[in-house]
Formats: sequence, C-alpha cells, structure tokens
Amino acid sequence: MFEQTFKNIDDLLYKDSGADSELDYIGQTSWVMFLRYLDELEQDKADEAELKGEEYKFILDEEYRWPNWAMPKSADGKLDHHKAMTGPDLVQFVDNRLFPYLAEFKQKADNPKTIEYKIGEIFSELKNKIQSGYNLREILEYADELPFRASTDKHELSHLYESKIKNMGNAGRNGGQYYTPRPLIRAMINVVDPQIGEKIYDGAAGSCGFLCEAYEYMYERMEKTTDNLKTLQEETLYGKEKKNLAYVIGIMNMILHGIEAPNIIHVNTLGENIRDIQEKNRYHVILANPPFGGKERKEVQQNFDIKTGETASLFLQHFIKSLKAGGRAAIVIKNTFLSNADNASISLRKHLLESCDLHTILDLPVGTFTGVGQKTVVLFFTKGSPTKKIWTYELKVDRSLGKRSPLADNDLVEFIEKRNNFEVSDNSWFTHVSEIDENSFDLKISNPNKADEISDRLPNDIVEEITSLNDETNQLLNDGFFQRYLQALDSNRQEEWEISTLGQSCDFFNGKAHEKAIDINGDFVVVNSKFISTEGEVRKFTQNQIFPLFENDVVLVMSDVPNGKALAKCFLIDEDDKYSLNQRICAIRSDRFNSKFLYYQLNRNKHYLKFNNGENQTNLRKSDILDCPLIIPPIEIQNQIVEVLDRMKEITDQVELNIKANSALIEELKLSVSGLPFLIENNELVEN
Repeated sequence: MFEQTFKNIDDLLYKDSGADSELDYIGQTSWVMFLRYLDELEQDKADEAELKGEEYKFILDEEYRWPNWAMPKSADGKLDHHKAMTGPDLVQFVDNRLFPYLAEFKQKADNPKTIEYKIGEIFSELKNKIQSGYNLREILEYADELPFRASTDKHELSHLYESKIKNMGNAGRNGGQYYTPRPLIRAMINVVDPQIGEKIYDGAAGSCGFLCEAYEYMYERMEKTTDNLKTLQEETLYGKEKKNLAYVIGIMNMILHGIEAPNIIHVNTLGENIRDIQEKNRYHVILANPPFGGKERKEVQQNFDIKTGETASLFLQHFIKSLKAGGRAAIVIKNTFLSNADNASISLRKHLLESCDLHTILDLPVGTFTGVGQKTVVLFFTKGSPTKKIWTYELKVDRSLGKRSPLADNDLVEFIEKRNNFEVSDNSWFTHVSEIDENSFDLKISNPNKADEISDRLPNDIVEEITSLNDETNQLLNDGFFQRYLQALDSNRQEEWEISTLGQSCDFFNGKAHEKAIDINGDFVVVNSKFISTEGEVRKFTQNQIFPLFENDVVLVMSDVPNGKALAKCFLIDEDDKYSLNQRICAIRSDRFNSKFLYYQLNRNKHYLKFNNGENQTNLRKSDILDCPLIIPPIEIQNQIVEVLDRMKEITDQVELNIKANSALIEELKLSVSGLPFLIENNELVEN
C-alpha cells in the first residue's frame, strides 16, 4: 500500500510542469506529508486530552487544519466534492493563504525546539511547486490514505522515505549532499557506540541519516523506561542544516523515524564563531559527513582559528571545538585532507593529532558514494588526549561499487570485528606518531603490506568479475531503457515545436579577463575552460566578481585547442553570488527554456564542433554562437525531456564507471597470469 502510494504521487509530480526533478518530488511530497502528520499528531493529543477530561488547544486555526482544507469529508467518510477545493482555487489557497499563514509560526513560536517553530521554518523556506490544482487534489487524497499513528506504519514509511532520499541523492549534481550510505553510517555508529544520556550532534545534518540511525541504534539497546524514552526523544539528538530543502527532508525523516519534535536548527553552522562555543554547547558524540569541495567566504573564515576556504576543513574545526572532553567523533572527509600540503591542512592535521586521539582511520574504496569519483576516509577520534598511534583499515570489497552494487552492511563486518581489538592484518596496520613527519604531518594512506602484495586471485575469478561487469553494462544498454525513453520523446507532437536560433531566443554575454585578479583566498569561483571541462572540480578563485553569474545561467566554452574536449562544453550555474565569468567563456540566459533543457541542447552541440578543423585552436565567434539552431517545445514537454535525459545520464555514468573498473581488472588479470607455474608433459599442460 505505502509503496504504491509513493509511486502514484511521483507519477502525478512527473506530469506536473512545476516539479522538474527527484529533488522537487521529495520536497513537494515532504510538505504534504508533514501537514498530514501534523493532523494525526494533533488528533492524538486531542484524544489524549479528552480522556483526561481536558480541552486541547489546536496549533492550527480550524480553517487551516487538514480535514477542512485538504480533505473535507461527508458523513460516510468519503471526500465531500462540494466542499473540497479542486483546480486553480486549491493552488491559490495553498500559495496565497496556507503557506503565508504557516510561515508566520516562526515569529510566534517560543523557541526553535517547538513544533510551532518547525512549522514556521518549513513553510517560510519551501514553496509549493505543484502548479496543477487537479494534480494536487489527487496527491492530497493519496497522502490522506497514509496512516501515521501505529509504530509499524511509521517504520514502513520511514524505509520508503529513505529510499526516496537515496534516489534523490543519485538524481543530479547537488543530490549527493543529502545521502550517505546507511551501511557506512551504521558502522560508524557501531564504533562510537552512543549511550542513553549522551548528546549526539551532526552540524551538517542533510537528510538526518546519522541522527535517525543513531536513534534506531540507541532505541534497540536501551532499557525502555519512561525517562529513557523521554530523554531519547527530547534531549539526545541535535543537528544543524543550512540548505532549505535538506532541512525539510531531515525534519520529515526524523518524524517518520519516531522523533516528534526534532532538535534540528535551520542555520549555517559555519556562521558560528568557534571561539563562542561554551561547555553547554558541546556534545558527547559527533557523527557527520560535511560537504566536500565547498568554498567559504573570508567573513566565514574569520570564525575559525585556522583560516581556509575549504568547507570540510572548517567543519572539522567546528566539530573538534564542539566535542566535550572525552567526546567521540566519526567524520567522513576527502582522503586528500590526509596529505594536502597547504598551510591550513598541515595546521589542522597538527591540531587534530595534538588535541585528539585519532585512533582509527577507515579508508573507503572508490564508489562508496554513488556517482562520486572522490575517495573518502572516516576519521574516528576522541577529544582530550593527543594521538599516540593510528589504526588504519583499508576496506576492500570483492566487486566494483556503484548504483547497482552499493556498499552493504556485510562489507563492513570485518572492519567492525577487527576494530574491536585493533587487529593487525594484510589490510590493517598501526602508524605511530613518532613515524609522522613533524613538518608536514602527512597522514597519507600507505599500506605497509602492499609492497609485497600480488594478486592472490586465480585468473578464472578475475575473468568471472570482468564478465559480470560486462553483463551489467550490456543489460544497462540493451534492456530497452533507451528505446523506451526515446519513444517517449518521439511520441510528443514535435511538428508543433518552435524552431529558432540562440540569437533569437536567448541573451548572450561575453566573459571578462580574470588573469590579474586570481586570488587563492578569493570568495568567487572563476568560471574558465578548465573549470567547465572538469565539471567544476578544478577551480581558481577571485576576490573581485568581475562578471557575476546567476543561478540557471548556461556557460559555454568558446575557445579550445584542436580536437579538445572542452570546446562548446557547458556548465549549468547552480547558485547566485558564487561565480565570475572569465574571458572566452560566454553566458546564455533565456526565460523561454527550462535551463537544464537549454544546457542539454547546447552542451557539445554539433553546430559548434563543426568549426574545429583539428589543426588550429578553435575560437567560436559571437555570430557562430548565435546561429546555433534550437528547438523550443512547450515548457511542460521540456521538463519531461529533462527528466528523461537525467535518467539516461545516470545509465551512461554507470557504464563509464564499469569501463574504468574493467580496466583495473584487466591489469590485475595480467599480473595474475604472469609466471604461473605449469609444466608440459606429453603435450599436456600439468600444474607444477
């Protein structure tokens, strides 16, 4: 029942022109589910008060309660179509009356811990994107079927909601910030072992996966007394989250896991000066996966003792400062942090080793985070005493990790078992602080057993894995996926689509030279050809935003070397006040397109690639850019096409990962078959 209800809601959102992606789907589902949950919560409290002979004062005025606006029912318990709003009147009520009314609770609430404050926060930051009142009516009816009262119902709903968060994490460039693999979270919690009476904190909460799993871990193991349950509900789990959508998703996720009024604050954690953190602000346990690759402004950096623009490094300082003496932490971070040679990274590693016992490092394989090529590690440390020795465990799995083969709980069993006794093995070892360079404090992972390591797998085993990967790749490409979705595109009435040119339908802007304005500590990312060709991974910065870019701008490389892969490559700007446009890069803006649809049309467009003669550096002129032909379907069709192309990109990305994994396996196969000890007897191959 529950799973089908979620699918039905997703189908309606897919059809709606206002919801463009998985990110929108879960955002819109969340606010509807929250109001449905709030109605059940209020009704439970009203029933409880009635049993005590007391009168319950509802949080919401009568007009704005679920049974009155969302699901007015007749005496037979069915929707009263005479009273129910349907169509434009429903959308107008939600946009112009319901959301503004709920947003006011933020100012009315006594403090941020109350459910009233959560209501205000959610509806002051989130917008209704469901444009069709008829779709919204059906969504409300489906949501009304969801039961929230029984613990078994909440349990099933929480698992389904987690699945949606996982899908969202795979949906695009920004989705991954919301989802950390749950097997990894559970392993981290197992090591730090939080106990009832301790305060657990995540300052980069996202979807609150760490806090939800910590709740489950503690609930299963604690004595079920009234006091313990109250403590777990109200005084144990704390979080902060900056992003609007992530905050809403996190609140909803915790509610479905059984936490009625989550202690999650909607705030930029890094905006807090760590020098102001007092003992009352500290925690016994910190679990977190802070964002990778962010760049913070100088005013934010001033809140920290070690100045750096790297977001994850600032979070690590915040976490160390926020731990109580004897407090335990498990933090996911890029493996490059262990060896970066910049002064800030060296100072931070020194600070970590001197102020905390960094007792364990878990080295994770590529593919742990689906769709992310960056290797990561988990740092386990206890505050209060300096590090003497570090136990490092190199996690190995017998397959290539990816969307179809994600990290599983069984993959981490050995790590947990060996970590309990700090066991030394082929893939685990100790590093003594005395062995660490006192100038660089380099902690780079280097397995001392690897020098003598050769492939101990038989060729047949390696070939079997290669075959399995090839089968997966073939299945991805041949299961009818492309054909189905291409047919979906073809089914649209393309003869009615407008044909135009970029010059006729878009605004064009040339970038400006930034060579003299490059500043490693600058606040703005310089959008140059290297930035675009690496999908935003390679960055230069400037303090002077010479040419500001805005969210939904499409930027395009106008100049590249012969046969280069950057020419006409595009990047979709994801945030205001963050980027500055370099010369030989242009920005394209238009109000006639879904920006991502425009991005897909322009990215490496054949019209631009024909100017590359393979001999000279290609320089596209403004006129070349403007002459590019474009199709302009209705906006609802554009939204559908974007959804299809996003899904197709997921497939091709996974195929690419499979090919890379195959290359590594072929190298292993070469080593495996080299020097095999065989003898030939009587023209027959005999094992020696």
